[in-house]
Amino acid sequence: MLPATFKLCAGISYRHVRNTTALRKNTMVAIHRELNKLAGPGANNWFSQVRRRGSLLCSRIEEQEKGYSEEEISYVKQGEDALTKAISILGEQDGWTVETIAANGDKVLSKVLPDVGKVFKLEVVLEQHPDSLYEELVENMEQMGEWNPKVKEVKILQKIGQDIMITHEVSAETPGNVVGPRDFVNVRCAKRRGSTCFLAGMSTTHPQMPEQRGVIRAENGPTCIVMKPCAEDPNKTKFTWLLSMDLKGWVPKTILNRLLSQTQVDFANHLRQRMTNDVPMEMAHAC
Repeated sequence: MLPATFKLCAGISYRHVRNTTALRKNTMVAIHRELNKLAGPGANNWFSQVRRRGSLLCSRIEEQEKGYSEEEISYVKQGEDALTKAISILGEQDGWTVETIAANGDKVLSKVLPDVGKVFKLEVVLEQHPDSLYEELVENMEQMGEWNPKVKEVKILQKIGQDIMITHEVSAETPGNVVGPRDFVNVRCAKRRGSTCFLAGMSTTHPQMPEQRGVIRAENGPTCIVMKPCAEDPNKTKFTWLLSMDLKGWVPKTILNRLLSQTQVDFANHLRQRMTNDVPMEMAHAC
């Protein structure tokens, strides 16, 4: 039923129905019902928490659309779709294969999905509260290149309301230039529901950033970072990152799989270092 629901949702992209608020609301309600089914007895705790707190997509649709252009509404829909698809993937507990487990317990799993391909899931525990991580990854997004050596630049091209932004991201070269630099244009959807934070995204296009000569335009999506307090210690964060990426160009699958799983492990370590380095600065401001 869920694929059929997404087909219904895709119908909204046609101009003659895009501004039909009632249709969008009915579609979002249908998606929410499917998410409820996915969050049945076998669902994990964080997914059930999302369900209990209500729909991620049905809230204040009229307010979202008020004053938005057709292009902006299209971006809002893309961001909502990315979030919905990512949550449905993360809600499926079966079929994951362990790619790597680091000495500190950081784990990367993978799964092959029809129409999506291979996706990777990072599961780690971070010492910081979700609010601090949300501020770093969302509100300070453009500073990511300062602490993540695999990212050269992140630039926000456009913001739409509180939840949606379009970004341009440039990756750094891999060691030995095994994979050259890539760039991405993504639509991002940032949501907070109670103590759980989400940052979902997928590739899009934007008039301010056409493809650049000499740089391969790669594709993301759906991707999603989920941050929720640990049950054992609410000041720590259970951090889950779903990654789906097509680097384009010619990259052997064995190299690509190893690169993506290692990218997730390295990201967790760089983020830990960033947050640790920020602690003395925060304490200094508090004095």
